Order: sequence, then C-alpha cells, then structure tokens
Amino acid sequence: MERRKRKESRFQKFLELPKEVVSDTPKITVVGFEEVLIENYKSILEYEDYYIKINTHIGAVNINGFNLRLKEMTGDDIMVFGKIDSIDFESITDE
Repeated sequence: MERRKRKESRFQKFLELPKEVVSDTPKITVVGFEEVLIENYKSILEYEDYYIKINTHIGAVNINGFNLRLKEMTGDDIMVFGKIDSIDFESITDE
C-alpha cells in the first residue's frame, strides 16, 4: 500500500497535477461573501436557507449565512450562493 502511494506521488509530481485532481481531497474556493465552490464533495448532510452542511472525504464543511441556496451542482462540485457569514470545518479523526 505504501509503495503504491509513493508511485502515485511520483506520478503526480511528474505531471505536476494538483493534489485535489488525483485524490479525494476537497478544494474550497470562496468568492467574496456570496459564493463558495467545493470540489470533490461526497454529499449534502443538511440544507436550510441559513445553514448548509456538506460532507467531504476528510470531514464536513459547514456554511452559515442567509438566503443560502445551491446554485450549481455536479457529481463532484457544488456551489453555494447567498450571504455567507462563516465557514467552519469538522475533520474526521482517526482513532
């Protein structure tokens, strides 16, 4: 398993691919106070007009605000639009 990870890492470095492209690591882009794009998400856990909780492979992303709505959504990417007050993260802990 460790050897496979090293091979993938060398391959990734050789092609100069970003980590989020070759893994399940989410990439979060915030545009102003009105848009959040999350790439590599898994599912929507909660959805209200003031709170959206999105599950990723490394934990949950919580978006708090007003008039929040899903503007665009594909199998891998999701865009939240509205008045965004805060974003916080819940990481998965390995025990």
